[in-house]
Amino acid sequence: MKLPVSRIRRQDRSEATRGRLIRAAEKIFARDGFEAAKLEEIAAEAGYTRGAFYANFKSKEDLFLALLEGEISHRIDTAERLMKSVRDPVDKLKVFREFFLTISQDRRWSLLSLEFKLFAVRHPDVKARLAAMNRRLIKPRIGILQDIMRSSERSLPASPSAVAISLSAAGNALALEHMLDRSIMPEPELKILLANYFDSLTSGPDTSGARNRRKSQPSDMAGGRTKLTQRS
Repeated sequence: MKLPVSRIRRQDRSEATRGRLIRAAEKIFARDGFEAAKLEEIAAEAGYTRGAFYANFKSKEDLFLALLEGEISHRIDTAERLMKSVRDPVDKLKVFREFFLTISQDRRWSLLSLEFKLFAVRHPDVKARLAAMNRRLIKPRIGILQDIMRSSERSLPASPSAVAISLSAAGNALALEHMLDRSIMPEPELKILLANYFDSLTSGPDTSGARNRRKSQPSDMAGGRTKLTQRS
């Protein structure tokens, strides 16, 4: 049965309002931090009132989770699209590696993610919601990494979900150190460390067949290790 036109229009308006509030929240959260951000400012940035905010979200935590869900889904969709663009297992691993290094450069999301997780672990109800969302979004689709490893005849040192979370955590933590003092953690060295960490997790046992394939193709991952050299 088709929905009435008026109802469809209301739903479209509601989705548009939520979208504008989420985009405004991303800007205010990035500027002020999660806990310092004010709902009135988020609503005003989106062009609405506080009442419009509560018509779409129950709380500031609810809004941030919606923002986070959108970002995670976008990143997973991007990774899946990139994997479909290549066929060779070695190329898939290289593309996924480059994807990891690219998203690790998003300092804004590193800060937002770290700040919200610190807030969540201190508030059990938010912690439970965040953990449930991670399981719902990440675990069913974490097979991307598992499929890459299986097709390249390698194995991970831990479960795909644990490895994926550790990659994200390493990227966020090192990004924080970079933002704190770039003289100690400059950008080129941060990239080298993250690349080596990725390689160390994905250089598990492989067969001679996979090894021979890698030898026949140019690669910057010799034995799963990144050369500690910087290009001028």
